[in-house]
Amino acid sequence: MGSRYKQLSMDERNRLQRGLNQGMSLRALARALGRHVSTLSRECRRGWIGSSYDAVQGREAARIRRRRGTRKLLAGSPLADLVAWQIIQHAWSPEQIAGRLRMEHPEEARQRVAHETIYQFIYAHPAGALKRLLVESLRQGHQKRRPRRRGQDRRGSLRNMRSIRERPEEAQAREIPGHWEADLIKGAYNGSAIGTLVDRSTRFTLLARVDDSSAEAVLDGFTRRLRTLPKALRKTLTYDQGKEMARHEELEKRTHLRVYFADPHSPWQRPTNENTHGLLRQYFPKGTDLSLYSQQYLTKVAEELNNRPRKTLGFRTPAEVMAEKISALNRSVALQN
Repeated sequence: MGSRYKQLSMDERNRLQRGLNQGMSLRALARALGRHVSTLSRECRRGWIGSSYDAVQGREAARIRRRRGTRKLLAGSPLADLVAWQIIQHAWSPEQIAGRLRMEHPEEARQRVAHETIYQFIYAHPAGALKRLLVESLRQGHQKRRPRRRGQDRRGSLRNMRSIRERPEEAQAREIPGHWEADLIKGAYNGSAIGTLVDRSTRFTLLARVDDSSAEAVLDGFTRRLRTLPKALRKTLTYDQGKEMARHEELEKRTHLRVYFADPHSPWQRPTNENTHGLLRQYFPKGTDLSLYSQQYLTKVAEELNNRPRKTLGFRTPAEVMAEKISALNRSVALQN
C-alpha cells in the first residue's frame, strides 16, 4: 500500500523559501525535505509572487484549494443567487433548498449544494443588507411547543366526543388524503386566533380566519374553509379537547366529516398540526394581534407553505403531493365506474 500524501507544513515551506533564496535546486531541496520534486514544483507555482516563492502565500493558496470543494456558493454566482432568492422570497430553509436541488438535479453535482454549505454561505457573508435579510429570513429552529399544564383539566369536558382510538386505520397510515388535524394558533393574551387545518397525508395546509376563540367562531371559520374542499377530501378531523370545539357535532353535519378527539395533554397525537404551528410562527410571532389578518392574507400564507418542499415528502411540496393523490383518486373512481 502506498504512503498517504501529507500537506506541506509551514516549517517545510519556510525551508523551501530559504533554500530557493540560497540558490538550491528543487531536486536538492526535495531530497533534503524528503519530498517528491513535483510536490515542490506545484508548491512553487501556487506561492510564487513576483520573482520569488513566498511561504505565507503558499500556505494561503493551499487553504483556498482545500476549501474549493465546499465553496459552491460564491457571491454573485447563479447558484448563490438562487439560494438567496429561495430564502428571502419564499422563506425556504437551507435543508429544503438542498433537498429540492438534489431532487431536481440528481446527475448535476454543480447544481446541488449541502444545507450546511448554505448556512456557511449565510453566516460568512460580508456584513450588509443582504446578510441581514438572509439571517432574518431563517427560521430559528423548530422548537417544540411547551407542554400544556399538567393536572386537572379545567376546560370542561365536551359532549359526545369520539375518541382518536376510533379513528379509521387509513387516517393513521397517512396513505389517503382527507384526514385532517386541526387547532388554533393564539395571538396576544389569547385575545385572537387563527384556525389551522393540516392534511395528515400530504401536509397540505388551510388557514381559517376566526373572529375569536369561541365555539361559534370556530364552527363558522372551519365550515367556510372545509367547504372549499371536494367531498372526497373531507373524511376525518382530529382535534384536542378544547372547549372551542363544543359544536363539533354541528361541524360534522355541515361538512360531512367525522370529528375525533385526542387524549388530554397529548400533542404528539396530532404531530402534523404541531409541526405546522412551528412553521406558522415565522409569519405570526407570539404576541401578535391575529385579528388584523384578512382571510386573503391567510390564504396567501397557506399557499406559501403548500409550495415549500418538505423533507418528509422527499422534498416535494404539499401542493404537488396533494395533486398527485387527487389524480390517483380520480383514476380509481374512473376504473370503478
